[in-house]
Amino acid sequence: MPASPSTARAINDRLALRLLQQQGSLTAGQLKQLTGLSRPTVADLVERLTDAGLIAVVGEAGEQRRGPNAKLYGIVAGRAHLAALDVRTEGVSVIVSDLVGSVLAEASAPIGGDAGTGPAVEQAVALVERVVKEAGADRLHTVGIGAPGLIDPASGELRDSTGLPEWHRSLVAALQERLPEARVIVENETNLAALAEQRDGVAADRDTFVLLWLGHGTGAAVVLDGALRRGASGGTGEIGFLPVPGTTGLPSAVDCEGGFHSLAGSAAIVELARSFGLPVEDMSAPEPLAAGVVGRAVALVAGDTEAADRDAQAASADRFLDTLADHLAVGAASVVAILDPGCVVLGGEVGQAGGEALAARVEDRVRRMSPLATVVRPSGLGGAAVLRGALLTARDAAQDELFAPRDR
Repeated sequence: MPASPSTARAINDRLALRLLQQQGSLTAGQLKQLTGLSRPTVADLVERLTDAGLIAVVGEAGEQRRGPNAKLYGIVAGRAHLAALDVRTEGVSVIVSDLVGSVLAEASAPIGGDAGTGPAVEQAVALVERVVKEAGADRLHTVGIGAPGLIDPASGELRDSTGLPEWHRSLVAALQERLPEARVIVENETNLAALAEQRDGVAADRDTFVLLWLGHGTGAAVVLDGALRRGASGGTGEIGFLPVPGTTGLPSAVDCEGGFHSLAGSAAIVELARSFGLPVEDMSAPEPLAAGVVGRAVALVAGDTEAADRDAQAASADRFLDTLADHLAVGAASVVAILDPGCVVLGGEVGQAGGEALAARVEDRVRRMSPLATVVRPSGLGGAAVLRGALLTARDAAQDELFAPRDR
């Protein structure tokens, strides 16, 4: 059944806007070529989008031809401002961008574990307000938040989770109150990392994959046939509770100790390094201590350090990475046996620090444990994937609303 004229116009407008978002500024001629629409149809949609304040002339194409240069059209980036937050147990990171995702300002702040709920929330909200001011934004259109824990699929709210600070849930409510005009979207941090890896990272060529989050804690995100899967209660990927061999007990409904977390969490990795005699010191960095330990072990094995006893340390580091790969493969192989994703991404700061050296070891073990062909890749974005995913989520939501067809 053919589309009505108004529906056809809306489809054409959305197509043009998506091309401008993906390709950058374009001439009317380029829009005609990319969309396959006629010249009059393109002229009409350019006029509609310009009148709506969604696109504007941003320059001229440097085409060598007679007559005036063709006008370049681009999305009006300042039409809306967006914020993305990465909320961790120990602090918050914030970025503010324009409508096309260009970062205008960013900052991070630690929040001590001894801070009360009220002071912690106020500290985080004040950070957001400061970054918004530095970005020169009058208000925020959409805020994307990545946080650990379960997101209720019905309400979209962060659920109360044992072991996570109370200020996390209070922060979401405080932002909604202090930013009444903004839409606030909350998503599990690992899910956002997977979105970022799918759009801008190492899983860009995959419609189906699993991201294994390796940071302070553990988690997994499942993408099947291009869609993120959250589960009936929002708990898909709570791999830290997975019962696995090699631990001293079993996890409980309120504590993941004894589960995969006990093999692959930051504290477990640091303790494993100590058991192999590797130096473990507080590197005073925002990433998990385990990331620094794994990165140093990789450098030792590669011969990229100048330690006096480098050969002995390299041998210990090699055994440490082998044992760590054994541990990670237990969780990865369990996921592979159930989902057959074809690709597992070792995400988070630890996955990035381990690089190809750790990923190759895990892949070798998974192949020996499972008949299902699976590649294992290190994260291309590391811990920054959460912020990137939060920004992508905010941008998509804002553009969906602003680019929606208007009654004319």
